Amino acid sequence: MSSLDPDRFAAARRVAATGVGQPGLQRLTDLAATLLGAPSAQVAVVGEVHTIAGVAGTSVWEIGTEYQREQTLGGVTIRCRGPLVVTDARTDPRVRDLPPVRSGEIVSYLGVPLVDPAQDLVVGVLAVFGPEPRHWSEGDVVLLSRLSAPVVSELELAAVTAELEASRVRGELALDAASLGTFDLDLLTDRLVWDDRMLEVFGYQRAEFPGTRRAFFDRVHVDDAGRVADVFQTSLDTRGDFVVEYRVQHPDGEVRWVESRGRTLADESGTPVRMIGAAHDTTERRHADARVARVLESMPTAFFSLDRDWTFTQANAEAERLLGRGRDELVGGDIWALFPAAVGSDFEVHYRAAMESGQQAAFEAYYPPPLDSWYEVRAWPSPEGLSVYFLDVTQRRRIEEVARRDARRLALIARVSDTLSAALIDRRGGHGALSELMSAVVPELADWAIASLIGDDGRLHDVASWHRDPDLRPVAAQYARVRLAALSSTAPIVDALATGEVTVVPDVAAAVGRGLPPGEARDAYWQLDPATAVAVALVARGRVLGAMSLYRGPDREPMDAADRATLREVADRAALALDSAALHEQQRRMAEELQRSLLTAPPEPDHSQIVVRYVPAVQAAQVGGDWYDAFLQPGGATVVAIGDVVGHDTVAAAAMGQLRSLLRGIAYSSRGGPAAVLTDLDRAIEGLQVHTLATAAVARFEQEPVDRDRGETRLRWSSAGHPPLLVLLPDGRVEVLATGRADLMLGVDARAVRREQVAVLPTGSTVLLYTDGLVEGPDLPLDDGVAQLAALLAELGGLGLDELCDQVLARMRPHGSEDDVALVAVRLHREDRPRPAEAGPEVTPDTP
Repeated sequence: MSSLDPDRFAAARRVAATGVGQPGLQRLTDLAATLLGAPSAQVAVVGEVHTIAGVAGTSVWEIGTEYQREQTLGGVTIRCRGPLVVTDARTDPRVRDLPPVRSGEIVSYLGVPLVDPAQDLVVGVLAVFGPEPRHWSEGDVVLLSRLSAPVVSELELAAVTAELEASRVRGELALDAASLGTFDLDLLTDRLVWDDRMLEVFGYQRAEFPGTRRAFFDRVHVDDAGRVADVFQTSLDTRGDFVVEYRVQHPDGEVRWVESRGRTLADESGTPVRMIGAAHDTTERRHADARVARVLESMPTAFFSLDRDWTFTQANAEAERLLGRGRDELVGGDIWALFPAAVGSDFEVHYRAAMESGQQAAFEAYYPPPLDSWYEVRAWPSPEGLSVYFLDVTQRRRIEEVARRDARRLALIARVSDTLSAALIDRRGGHGALSELMSAVVPELADWAIASLIGDDGRLHDVASWHRDPDLRPVAAQYARVRLAALSSTAPIVDALATGEVTVVPDVAAAVGRGLPPGEARDAYWQLDPATAVAVALVARGRVLGAMSLYRGPDREPMDAADRATLREVADRAALALDSAALHEQQRRMAEELQRSLLTAPPEPDHSQIVVRYVPAVQAAQVGGDWYDAFLQPGGATVVAIGDVVGHDTVAAAAMGQLRSLLRGIAYSSRGGPAAVLTDLDRAIEGLQVHTLATAAVARFEQEPVDRDRGETRLRWSSAGHPPLLVLLPDGRVEVLATGRADLMLGVDARAVRREQVAVLPTGSTVLLYTDGLVEGPDLPLDDGVAQLAALLAELGGLGLDELCDQVLARMRPHGSEDDVALVAVRLHREDRPRPAEAGPEVTPDTP
């Protein structure tokens, strides 16, 4: 059928007139967005134009807005007459040129047509969409298609309700405005008198009407004549009133429905003498009722009506199916007798409230077995009673519950992962990590819990506990302190440790409580009063690291399979984190010990103090390439060197050791200055095939007799791409010893020319050499870091050299550094006084 079919347009106009903005439609739109996890959802009635009937989520369209059908994705869905699945609308030739796609409002789209089952006509579209590409699964299409049926029912229900109301108003107006046909039958003479309206209703012309009772029955449909005669006879016998509806067949074959109301009159002796009354044509009402009945019968929404005495007067096929009773059993039966579990439930509360207030009621409620289902119910009161429309939403509720449970499970696992990561990054160790873990799994999985670790002694130790009730947390902690000594060898935690599996304890009192000896453990146990428990081992790489014991009280259901699966995953993540943390710490210690073994203590020449620091990176097992050295050359000059080999692995560490040894040997044997030493080192790197790159700075402190007399020291230095040296002068000023253009790193070009600088320093000056890990990182550019260090050095200048170095490290990198850091500080003390106590004793080798 064409999307331009006039009948389809008429059907769409019919539901658009009453369905747009209906609350029930809005709830279904919200439900579609929720169940499919889509940012937006929309119901549109699509006739000559595209009318927004319901929106959900982040949709920018307003309810009631109209758009050109050809400019919408709903129009494309109508033409498809089936689901329209669009993963990325920007590349889909069917929709890429439509305005909402070009504007970026819609990128992914899933739409299904809304089909009126009574007429098999498409009246609109139910769609979910979003601003990002998305692959729609077959399950998504099936789910949205199933949701389309209640959406159509909601639209049809609004239209039928409006039509019924309009029909009722029209009927009342017709009765008020038109003359009812009247009749008067003389029972003694059989003379029948009709007015013009009666003649019209029965298809008589005035001239041809014989005015007899037979003339009446000549037009009554043959199938109804006997029933009508019985009604009349009853009225004659009882001298009472009557109401009867029957069919009249005109000479041309047309059949009309007529309702007659009348009364039999008797004379003084009680003999019936007259029958008078009125009649009117009920054909239109009959047709409307039949159409409504057909719609109610065909729609997928269940429907029943109750009179004011709570008796069923009507029920459609879907109501028969959902209520598990036939129509013949329902109609005429009392709702409270047929469904006794509804008494006192939400059903009765809302039904009675609607009947008493005259206001619509909408709610969801559960009916126990044998129905054992959840229903979404809407009840409309009327003078006649209550009209009830309802859907079985049990499956939807189950899906929502599963979704909520999955969301809680994923949130718990994410929280556990974050908790463990944060605890281990902060180096709180296994005990700290498990303490955080207990507060994460309680109360989601248990009312209280205890975590245990196997210590270096091979014994199990309870290290953490948590209770949902703050008042019972001390009791849980006390039980954790004393329980292991009181437990028997058959306790559930022993079984969990032995098998590595989840051990379920359906009756903790029988398994543990009654077996505890008198004492603190028993007293704490009965105060905590657990009903069920689950114990799970913490296993990583086939090794049992510990266990978790989770307890639930008597007012909470035991863990089901889903809970136990979640606990297993939490335990696996905890065990992996604990194992990784142990390995992390072991590797970190090994790396740090290796690094420190490659670095030696500096000499302490007369009237000079040298302090060194090395801090490894916060990442474990990252053996750094940072190094320092300090020694005396033959002749007495003090040489200080610092460097950073590219890389963070054992290769870098090996290269660092080689470069440090080469530089020390070259400087000592050649007695050369810093530039010459770096030049020879570069050549050695090439000649000895030490395949590495490195930065380095070499400083030599020289003092001739004239310099000593002046209280000065010459600092001769050269840098191979290394961060600049800093000098803290006695007056508190800080100078940055940098050249305009840095020399090349070591290992780049052995023929590179190395420059050498000289600075004359007064006694009391402090020289600081450092590696880039101190002044550079993701949060700190190098130039900013050098400037920050210079300012800090000026601030800390009055401190002793050891404390100054410690404060520099603490203030520049309070949380550690992603790179290792080496630091060398040299302070030139006055030579006209004894060596300061803070500098320690003089330590120098014998030099030629």
